Amino acid sequence: MSSHSTLSAEESDVCARVKRLGYGKSKTIRLYGEEYVAVSDPFFEGGGVALRVTTKRDPCVQILRLPVTILQSVVGRSFVSAAQSEPVPHL
Repeated sequence: MSSHSTLSAEESDVCARVKRLGYGKSKTIRLYGEEYVAVSDPFFEGGGVALRVTTKRDPCVQILRLPVTILQSVVGRSFVSAAQSEPVPHL
């Protein structure tokens, strides 16, 4: 997991843009047919952007990686393609 202090300016900007889209702490998010409550702001994880979330069915905090289409709407395909080429660590 990346810490906020080690984010590049570009990564910080991407996370801020994702947050402005409504993917931030205390927001309710509906993805993959499930309703999530964000308990963190967006952060970089495994070559993408993720949030810590809970659900009504499972109050345990889990990491939810946001779909690439959200990142494409925030930045451009070139940034997303570069992020996807990085290896994804196993959790």
